[in-house]
Amino acid sequence: MENIIVAITGASGVIYGRRLLQVLCDKSYSIHLSISESAAKVIESELNLSLDLKDFDVSKLIGRKSPCVTYHHASDIAAPISSGKFKSKAMIIVPCSMNTLCSVANGIASNLIQRAASATLKEGRKLVVVPRETPLTSIHLESMLKLSRAQVCILPAMPGYYYLPKTIDDQVDFIVGKILDYIGIEYSPYTKKGYGELDFLSSELMTT
Repeated sequence: MENIIVAITGASGVIYGRRLLQVLCDKSYSIHLSISESAAKVIESELNLSLDLKDFDVSKLIGRKSPCVTYHHASDIAAPISSGKFKSKAMIIVPCSMNTLCSVANGIASNLIQRAASATLKEGRKLVVVPRETPLTSIHLESMLKLSRAQVCILPAMPGYYYLPKTIDDQVDFIVGKILDYIGIEYSPYTKKGYGELDFLSSELMTT
């Protein structure tokens, strides 16, 4: 099984991180997960879930036991994922707080999540950050530009509406599908519902 690093940080939109974990577990990837202290507070607020990050139980977060998830506390800077020697298909920070994004952009690695992102960048592996913050300051935008120039995928949590989503889950699946598409993983709800703006516009033009 290929390794995929998933980090959840303290921004609104933790539902995206939970859904990504569920999908990757269904596909039997080896997931290395880290959750910041701030993220745990957001999870409690948005998902009504109280997580013990020192005695973490993934079933509380994704609704079932999963042997494919290895959890690393965000303060454990000696965890394997902090090293460039740790081989992974990709790292996804979802949602990505502006504190984390700006820290990674400026080479700051004060916790495991930031160190893992720095190692992923150093080794030229795929790094995806999913910010949800709005509005954005010039500092945020400049940090995003730095990351983009370093070949990081900036994938804001901006779901499309051209495929007429009916539920919040549809909107979440759209973003999760975008993430998986970027790292080369097929996800059928995305390919069936969010089949691409150009295809959608082409079909509309043919009927008008």
